[in-house]
Amino acid sequence: MTEVIIVGAGPTGLMLAAELALAGVDSVLVERRANQDLVGTRAMGLQSRTLEMLDQRGIVDRFLDAGQISQVLGFGNTRLGIIDFPSRHPYGLGLGQQHTERILAEWVGELGVRIDYGVEVTGFDQDRDGVDVRLSDGRTLRTDYIVGCDGGRSLIRKTAGIDFPGWEPTMSSLIADVELTEDPEWGVHHHEFGTQAFSQLPHGRVSLVVSEREPQENTEPSLEDLRAGLIDAWGTDFGVRNPGSISRFTDMARQAASYRSGRVLLAGDSAHVHSPVGGQGLNTGVQDAVNLGWKLARVVKGTSSENLLNTYHRERHAVGAQVIHHNLAQTSLMRMDDRVKALNEVIDGWLHMDGPRKSLAGDLSGLAIHYTSRTDISNDEAHPLVGRRVPDLDLHSPAGAFRAYTLLHGGRPVLLNLGDPSGIDITAWVDQVDRVDARYYGEWDLPVIGKVAAPTAVLIRPDGYVAWVGQSSTEGLNEALTFWFGL
Repeated sequence: MTEVIIVGAGPTGLMLAAELALAGVDSVLVERRANQDLVGTRAMGLQSRTLEMLDQRGIVDRFLDAGQISQVLGFGNTRLGIIDFPSRHPYGLGLGQQHTERILAEWVGELGVRIDYGVEVTGFDQDRDGVDVRLSDGRTLRTDYIVGCDGGRSLIRKTAGIDFPGWEPTMSSLIADVELTEDPEWGVHHHEFGTQAFSQLPHGRVSLVVSEREPQENTEPSLEDLRAGLIDAWGTDFGVRNPGSISRFTDMARQAASYRSGRVLLAGDSAHVHSPVGGQGLNTGVQDAVNLGWKLARVVKGTSSENLLNTYHRERHAVGAQVIHHNLAQTSLMRMDDRVKALNEVIDGWLHMDGPRKSLAGDLSGLAIHYTSRTDISNDEAHPLVGRRVPDLDLHSPAGAFRAYTLLHGGRPVLLNLGDPSGIDITAWVDQVDRVDARYYGEWDLPVIGKVAAPTAVLIRPDGYVAWVGQSSTEGLNEALTFWFGL
């Protein structure tokens, strides 16, 4: 029996498999592709908070070495720099999804997780004690939980009967890797149909984006579709030929009504789809996986009750809804008639002010995410750190200096005691939570929020978010430990 079956070995599924492996949970990845190769152009970069999460696991340098650091955030026509944000990674990383998947797959292999390529799930039945999963190769596997990371057309979501409400497409664009016999107008252009763009690739090839006159939904467009789109937008097809890939995306947006149905869970595009404008999709999925992984592991191992999984839906559904909300706003700014141009100009003026820029960039980068799952404390009682990501502090102990994120490499919760070592007792959780005594001499500075009062202790979840803050007392610590990490 396999403890968890993950359907889909894209970035979300791979990250989830790694998180489960770190927690000692046996999982199998099932991937319908014959290998990790991708066809077409997919997500092109990683946002700041995703880079921090990779840093929390000690593997961020693998991605930084393969990509290009840049200020990638934007909204409408406005670039949103975050170089002044308090993070070790106040930037984005230009890195194609094929490289992101390759690096994650290598890490997953190092952790001993099996990936079954060329295999699809054909159906499943869940009961009180587990799930029977039927595979295309004739096998039936028994598992404790099944997680659908199988994309917007998720069989797992549909079989579980989870609704997927949202918005139908109003526009579509083609993205392609081709050769042209005529030189186009290089760069990004705002057009009445939407964004048009041409950029040079190695070996004389061209990457292009063509927004179409009318929305089309066929996900396998042809060279003739591309020619027609170019002629509509530019009056010529530039002699387009020899396509390496052609794909279509729309501004359709949908979100699963629930991220959990019994022993079935959803993450990534299975749970939420939207236009790729803004580069949020892959990042949201990877962050889903990091939120879900440690919770699912604790439930599988029996160290926490199934109620812990309900916090996955509460936290990540709210984040997904906000991502879609911003995405709908972004895509509405893509059609450049006079009214939209005027709106873009007004928004551009606002976003050159520090307050609006930081607020929006905090959301889009993921650095301002604030989880509010605890129901036994109010926002008035909580320190501003509670529910937010812990900063990567420069800490000091008798053994030497170290960074806070190194404490999270193993994916375990940490009680970071910054005050009197004799003032905290977590004996009952000694096998579940790592205690570290250290000192921090700097200021506590949070993205968007700014400076906050220095705590004397911080309980950090495995995903890097703060579960409890001590302010010269241990009030509420046992309750937080019980809520998040069981009795």
